[in-house]
Parts: sequence; structure tokens; C-alpha cells
Amino acid sequence: MSHLSPPAVAVVGGGPAGLMAAEMLAEAGHVVDLYDAMPSVGRKFLLAGVGGMNITHSEAWPQFVARYGSRSAVLRPYLDGFDALALRDWVHGLGIETFVGSSGKVFPREMKAAPLLRAWLQRLRERGVRFHVRHRWLGWDADGALQFSTPDGLRTVPVRACLLALGGASWKKLGSDGAWVPVLAGAGAEVVPLAPANCGFDAGWTAHFAERFAGQPLKSVRLCMRLPDGQVLSRLGECVVTATGLEGGLIYAFSAPLREAIAREGQAHFELDLLPAREADWVLQEVARPRGSRSMASHLQSRLGLKGVRAGLLRECLPREVFNDPALLAAGIKALPVRVHAPRPIDEAISTAGGVAFESLTPGLMLKSRPGVFVAGEMLDWEAPTGGYLLTACLATGRAAGLSMATWLTNAG
Repeated sequence: MSHLSPPAVAVVGGGPAGLMAAEMLAEAGHVVDLYDAMPSVGRKFLLAGVGGMNITHSEAWPQFVARYGSRSAVLRPYLDGFDALALRDWVHGLGIETFVGSSGKVFPREMKAAPLLRAWLQRLRERGVRFHVRHRWLGWDADGALQFSTPDGLRTVPVRACLLALGGASWKKLGSDGAWVPVLAGAGAEVVPLAPANCGFDAGWTAHFAERFAGQPLKSVRLCMRLPDGQVLSRLGECVVTATGLEGGLIYAFSAPLREAIAREGQAHFELDLLPAREADWVLQEVARPRGSRSMASHLQSRLGLKGVRAGLLRECLPREVFNDPALLAAGIKALPVRVHAPRPIDEAISTAGGVAFESLTPGLMLKSRPGVFVAGEMLDWEAPTGGYLLTACLATGRAAGLSMATWLTNAG
């Protein structure tokens, strides 16, 4: 066991929220020591940028904030303090140009996360932030010092204050394993159980369908889901058939209501419009045309362009007798009933829901039960779809918590 002389502050977690908090604290003149369990920081950040680093979204701000669902109101002050425009300006300040894609998503010009992270870490080091990797946080000792497991054994670090940005519980191989949950619960924080978000769902396909169509994309389909209060959610997008069910952006956008329905009823139901660009009357007219000696599969392909995975889904989800009734078949094409019964495991999810309840925190994101301990990022109880919303909120809460911590340190003397 070794002891360090007390640093001014400690940030635990080297993801976007922790790095942004460290930046705010360093700018305020504090000596910052940042600890991370992995051999290097920003690993999940880098992975998220493999397919194109989506940093935020350019849509109108009210619609942007609404993407956070039931946590929109509580997150609004932090998002207002670091909105999409401010985030882009911050990225530009690192020497990284950005552009808005056709979908409204904002990307770095090079589409990669690595140049942004390199520039950011260089700036943090120039401002005196000290990095300590391979330090897995275990909690506090009896005197309130941080305890870390390191390759050299247990390390105890006395601190004036600390900021935790430990992520959720998805992609644990990159450092987010949720091991902090019992530690914070033991420290008096209310922790909402972690659950998969932005994840796939199991649909229980037949073996024949799964073997034939797993990996096939469903482009430009509309998903509609009715909530218990009668509200109907509807969104156009893309998803992918998997061996067990469905995943992809369109499914991720419905993670919360699907997960809640499964928890409530044991399953969730929604409808897919397989031809969203066509009116229902047109579909019925084409389905009802005489097909002569052609098979139904040939008829649907020639009249409606339905083939491959879309045609397979019809056979998978509709009773056989429906194919003898043009009205029922046309209705199924426009509103195909799909049932899912379980989200995929949390470690497969892009992000997690649940975490430290905002009711356990001050407006400055400090634990009410443990003054001097601040929390930011994905370990807070919120969720959002992919599309830049996750990163924006992580950066915004990291910024807010860092600023609040700097103020607390000043007032605490």
C-alpha cells in the first residue's frame, strides 16, 4: 500500500465526462489527477468513432432536448450550459473541423475520434492534468481517501474532493462494468438499477428465418408503437435482422418503451410499415390484382417490390391464412405486427439506462450523502438514443460537475 500527498482534486474515469470535468477544474486553476482503470483513457470514445464519430446533432434545440425522454427536464440546465453549438465551438477550438451530415448528425471533418482525443489530451496535459492509468477505483477507506487497485497493489489517495465519471455497464472490456453501483449505494446514493439502452431485442425467430435472413438490413421502414396512455410513437429509419431478433438505429430509438413494456407485460408489441412511401389504398389495390398462376411471392415482388427480408418477415409474422385475404395482407404490409420478449444482454448495449438518481444529487451534481463527491456522465440516471445525444449529455454533465466542483473547492477553502 502506498500513500500520495493529497492532490487538489481527483477525477475518476477517463471518458468524455471525466475529461471534460478535468478540463473545467484545470481551467479554474486546480491541480487535477485523473485516474482510469484501463491502460489508456477514452477507449469507449474511440470505439464509438470507428464507424464515424458522431459528436452531436444539428436539429432544433427543443427537439434535441426532447430526445432525453423522461429526463429531459432535469438534464435541460446542463444541456443549455453546453448545447450543440457550444460543443461544436469547443471541438473547433481543438483544431478539429466539423460538418453536418444529411441526417443532421454532426461529425468531425475526418470522421474519426482519434485526432480529437489526441488534441484534447495534449491540451489537458498542457494545463497540468496528470493521468494515472491501470487504477481501478474500489471506493473509500475509513478516512475518506480513495482506494485503487493497481498493478503494484492497493493505492490509497487522500483527496480534498473527487469527481466520479465511471460510465454505465455496457462494453465492460472497455472499462464500464458498473462495479461502482454497490459502492455508491453503500455511500447513501439512490441508484436506479442499470439496464441496457440502445440495444437489440430478441424476437424468437424460427430457425429457418434466422438462418436465411440474419444480418439483412431493413432500410426505410416505419416503426409504430402504442404506449399505455394511448400515445403512438412513430419513426422512420433502418434496422437489421439478427439471429435472435432486431437491432440498429430504429430499434435503439425505442429502447426505453420496449424495455418498459417487457418489464410490465413480459413482451412488447409494435408494428412495422414495410412500404412507408406508399399509401394503404395503393398497397391494397396492388395486392388485390389478379395474380393468375404466379405464386404469392412472385406477385408481391412484381406488384409491390416486396422481396428478400421484407417478404420473409411477412411470412414470419403473419398467419398463413392472411395470404389468402388481400385486405388482411395489405394491412399486414402497412402494419406488420412484431413481438419482442427480451432486450439483449447489457454488455452488448451501446449505453445503459439507470444510474445515480438526480434526487440523490444537488443541482451541482454533488452527492447529498457525501459532500465533496461529484458525479457526471453515463453513470447518472438518464438515457438517450444514438445520434450524438449520448456524447453531448456526457460532456454537458461533465462540464457542469467540473464547474460546480471548482466552486465547492473555493468555498470550502
